[in-house]
Amino acid sequence: MLLSPAFDINQSLSGMDSPNMRTASSLAMAVIGLMLPATGVLAAPGPAGHGHGGATAALLGEPAPRGQGRPVAIVMTDFAYSLKTVTVKAGETIRFMISNKGTVLHEFNINTEAEHAEHRPMMAMMMEHGMITPDRVISLTMTMPDGRKMTHTEPNSVLVEPGKSAEISWKFTTAGELQIGCNIPGHTEGGMVASLKVTPR
Repeated sequence: MLLSPAFDINQSLSGMDSPNMRTASSLAMAVIGLMLPATGVLAAPGPAGHGHGGATAALLGEPAPRGQGRPVAIVMTDFAYSLKTVTVKAGETIRFMISNKGTVLHEFNINTEAEHAEHRPMMAMMMEHGMITPDRVISLTMTMPDGRKMTHTEPNSVLVEPGKSAEISWKFTTAGELQIGCNIPGHTEGGMVASLKVTPR
């Protein structure tokens, strides 16, 4: 959907839970930690899935059709967004044009600060279970051992691989403040967060 079509989202994860894969994913998380400043730490889910979509009221609006809205270009690097603050007006539709110029996988997620905090442990679980690696997406969905589906398909969030781009169109209907964040382990703590301010009409 919003993710660059560089992979098959239905790709099988068979063998991802082997001891070798668990060791590899642990090493990958350690490498990310070493790439971050000394302040970097790493940091989960709703009852049935990723749980980071939030209610549209909390997100101050709703998804808009792809390609609609005033363009706002945002470049992601390791580990920052090119804009530290994005200001829009209530009633305005914004077309976020997102590109990843970094060397690792990054997330663009519009949400509340509290939802971001809940989302970070889930992203760590996605890496632990092989859904994502430091630089690519393996699958956006998987079935957990207890039968629940874990997904990363919410319209307010997108994962972007290095050298790829993506878009999110969002209609902001209510004034307030949100955050743009990358909840991949260690990235927020490394400084990858921006402010999103929606001013009254």
